[in-house]
Amino acid sequence: MEASYWDGKRAPGVSDEIDLDQYQAAVEVIESSFKKYGDLPAFTSIGKTLTYAEIDQYSAAFANYLQNNTNLKRGDTIAIQMPNVLQYPIAMYGALRCGFRVTNTNPLYTEREMLHQFNDSEAKVLVCMDVFARSVQNVVDNTSIETVIVTSLADMLPPAKRVLINFAAKHVKKMVPSYSLPKAVSFRKALKMGAGKGFQANYMKDPNDTIILQYTGGTTGVAKGAELTNRNLVANMMQNKLVMSQVDDKGVPLKGLDQAVIVAPLPLYHIYAFTAHLMTFFEQGSHSILIANPRDTETFIKFMKPWKLSTFVGLNTLFVSLMASPRFKELDFSKLTFTISGGTALLDDTAKRWKEITGVGISEAYGLTECSPAVTANPGGGLERMGSVGQAVPGTALKCIDDQGNEVAQGERGELCVQGPQVMKGYWKRPDASKDAFTEDGKWFRTGDVAIIDEDGFVHVVDRIKDMIIVSGFNVFPNEIEGVVAEHPDVENCAVIGVEDDKTGEAVKLFIVTQNAQLTVDEVKAFCRENLTGYKIPRHVEFRDELPMTPVGKILRRELKDEEEAKKNAAKAA
Repeated sequence: MEASYWDGKRAPGVSDEIDLDQYQAAVEVIESSFKKYGDLPAFTSIGKTLTYAEIDQYSAAFANYLQNNTNLKRGDTIAIQMPNVLQYPIAMYGALRCGFRVTNTNPLYTEREMLHQFNDSEAKVLVCMDVFARSVQNVVDNTSIETVIVTSLADMLPPAKRVLINFAAKHVKKMVPSYSLPKAVSFRKALKMGAGKGFQANYMKDPNDTIILQYTGGTTGVAKGAELTNRNLVANMMQNKLVMSQVDDKGVPLKGLDQAVIVAPLPLYHIYAFTAHLMTFFEQGSHSILIANPRDTETFIKFMKPWKLSTFVGLNTLFVSLMASPRFKELDFSKLTFTISGGTALLDDTAKRWKEITGVGISEAYGLTECSPAVTANPGGGLERMGSVGQAVPGTALKCIDDQGNEVAQGERGELCVQGPQVMKGYWKRPDASKDAFTEDGKWFRTGDVAIIDEDGFVHVVDRIKDMIIVSGFNVFPNEIEGVVAEHPDVENCAVIGVEDDKTGEAVKLFIVTQNAQLTVDEVKAFCRENLTGYKIPRHVEFRDELPMTPVGKILRRELKDEEEAKKNAAKAA
């Protein structure tokens, strides 16, 4: 690995060494955990807990079914399309254990997006929730999918509760649209057919084998499949494990990670939650509380209440929604030692309020799909730096480059580049895109994010390069403006984009969500004038009831830009 100006200094007690020889393949992690933690609880969902031994048995049954009742061959792709329910780890581990590649699929995808990912990944089998089966019905004949396995929300629960909840979901809450998939097999039937029969452990063992095709969000064009290998995922698991070896300011380890209870509200189909809960925490013998619908805040809190949580994995919008509920303060935070945030920028106000309520700071992290995903993370134990996404995770080198590809001086802005064992092999079937994703020498992955690395190696992400707004030749970064506006007491959420302007080239447009109907545009602009230089002040302000977001709570600036473009085109046509 090349040297960069990141010098490797870390918080006390945090190692920079990762043992890549401990596991050659992700399946070895899974099998090891089954043996070590058998009777310990592994996952809880909708009040039902399965132990490591039970996950072992169920995933073995699923592996048997796949090997003996489908046309899958070693290295073929299976798609998994579900929210956070017990069926997810069962299907994931079962597929990997018998040698199949998995592509995680967002169940909220449009039919067009489903069609693209199913075909691009060459998926032959799909495991999906019945809630989304109608969309599958509409596209499956135009894909390479040969077998569809359908599950219902409460399929892993005891009989009486299973029947009641599934009936309510379908007939009372009307969550399950009518669909016709006559050749589909039920998930429960698949488990029954494979139960107790064993399977051929023909998993992909080479560290360079691609075992996960993780598709990018598609907010900047057609979604691409990042090829994540055994080495990528095992390395990132080991990196995360060291980062979460929490210590206080004297280097003394914090307690709470032995059979830690960890809330899992972020979707397992997202690489952030996948690597955290299905790899890192699973390897440590932790207990993950799966939350199927984190947007239902009150139900979310209800499912957390029986537990003394030791670790919380989330993101800014999730923290805000939880803290808005009076019931959140009723939870027991006595064992909470670590809260980590990723996926979108953490606002200072959110972090401050979270610490006031829970007694624990939020350690902001940063990553990308292409990096499995963790690149940087803040230490815990009160050593986190607000406004920073932390230091490089162990075994990772960082640098920032200018538009010509030259490394900039320490403390200067530039495109953040990453080098480490967690960086993807490339984009599936896209050699040109793969080449463009790296520097000319092919050694550094280009993140597309503007960042500053300070003298202690702490990274400050300024913004996405493509989201940068140029006002009269000055660079304006949306994150900065959003951070200022979010401090206004009446602002619940906000987003900033650039729009065309005859005088300045581009102008700043601000979108605001507020519950105060009395808040005016003039008040907002006056607040901005107190905190921002002239060219950064929004020229346009629009109030909204809500902002477009991804399922993990990331604001989709792309959709706001598309709306503005459509308005402009409509005005021209008129």
